[in-house]
Amino acid sequence: QVQLRESGGASVQAGGSLRISCEVSTWTGCMGWFRQAPGKDRETVAILNLVTGGKEYADTMKGRVTASRDGGAGKTRMLYLQMNTLKPDDTAMYYCAARSRYDDTCQRLPSDYDYWGQGTRVIVSS
Repeated sequence: QVQLRESGGASVQAGGSLRISCEVSTWTGCMGWFRQAPGKDRETVAILNLVTGGKEYADTMKGRVTASRDGGAGKTRMLYLQMNTLKPDDTAMYYCAARSRYDDTCQRLPSDYDYWGQGTRVIVSS
């Protein structure tokens, strides 16, 4: 069983930066960051292939966000999401998630991920 715990969410001013973290109990090959704004569907922010080191970013935050991890393949215990130039539209609950089955393309949809943390709230005020 994979357990994930996000932290670091906060209220920030528009234009500010924030780094959120995810503590990982058990490493899986494909992990990701997702977010869900009030009244909206959950959406992908970033996907990490922890085997190859590859990363993909969704258009919603591309250029403003960097996903990273500690350790190498098989040793990751923390994921990070650095967010810059935050906008009020970035207000959401942010989640990290893990996919139980590894595939080298690492699926991108929230529905492809099996394990989820409880989320950490980010509020961006104008």
